[in-house]
Amino acid sequence: MSTQQTDALVVTKHGGIEVLEVQPREIDRPGPGQLLVQVAAAGVNFIDTYQREGVYPIPTPFVLGGEGAGIVLATGEGVTTAVEGDRVAWCQTLGSAAGLVLVPENDVVPVPEPVHLEQAAAVLLQGMTAHYLLNSTFAVQPGDTVLVHAAAGGVGQLLVQLAKAKDAIVIGTVSTEAKAEKARALGADHVLNYTEVTDVAAAVRELTGGVGVEVVYDGVGKATFDASLGSLRTRGMLAVFGAASGQVPPFDLQRLNSGGSLFVTRPTLKHYIETRHDLLTRAGAVLNGLAFGGLQVEIGGRYPLAEAERAYSDLEGRRSTGKLLLIP
Repeated sequence: MSTQQTDALVVTKHGGIEVLEVQPREIDRPGPGQLLVQVAAAGVNFIDTYQREGVYPIPTPFVLGGEGAGIVLATGEGVTTAVEGDRVAWCQTLGSAAGLVLVPENDVVPVPEPVHLEQAAAVLLQGMTAHYLLNSTFAVQPGDTVLVHAAAGGVGQLLVQLAKAKDAIVIGTVSTEAKAEKARALGADHVLNYTEVTDVAAAVRELTGGVGVEVVYDGVGKATFDASLGSLRTRGMLAVFGAASGQVPPFDLQRLNSGGSLFVTRPTLKHYIETRHDLLTRAGAVLNGLAFGGLQVEIGGRYPLAEAERAYSDLEGRRSTGKLLLIP
């Protein structure tokens, strides 16, 4: 089988951003059920940092990145849903931070013509995350009050927009006034700057007349967990879907009782797109929202593979808004 060479972002061993190296890699022609894709852009996500650090252990060395979009160059035996030249996107194929990648046919979704490939790479994982959180983890209803941490981040911006589309009342937290302006522009009803608000839970209760919110969407984790629990109304739900500040440590379940028969869940996207039908439904809702429904995705930075350390430093240091991309 003939091979091609491509540059790829390799995790040489588990650790910090210093373990990342751009290396040449040989890539085979697509096998049965595979597509060979020329990558237009690869998404930069917190799950990449967990894999790099070994929190989600993957044997090293490995090529980083799970999300991307590009053009199909060739198809393997048995492929029926894509042909050469198709525009596709994916968000669950390890090794996507490279110029060329082999993607299973069942992992890709078609990209509607009005959507730029960089937009597709920027929105798919985080857009489908926002979609399942708002529709399946906790089905937000009109009039519900929701708390979105990191409301100016990649998932946060999409959560704000999609929650407002459901006629929810949105409270967002941010770290700077510039991010506060971003969240307000996307529709957030109230924005709390946690560098100025010493007690976020108390501020949330003040905004809700002492009641609390129906649901908290928390992608920050360790640093916000206590405030998230303290912001919930009786029988409210906390959905911890990420850990930008670190993993939440073990806690006493009795806190859920004393807090008002609360619910806590730790969802992840793969369990909400286990079937091809679910993947196409959620991806279609997000990409069509981008193409035709007024959904906005902010690309906060574009970095060549050689500057991947800077990209992940900006992400982990929370110095960015919107979605960061690697451009092979």
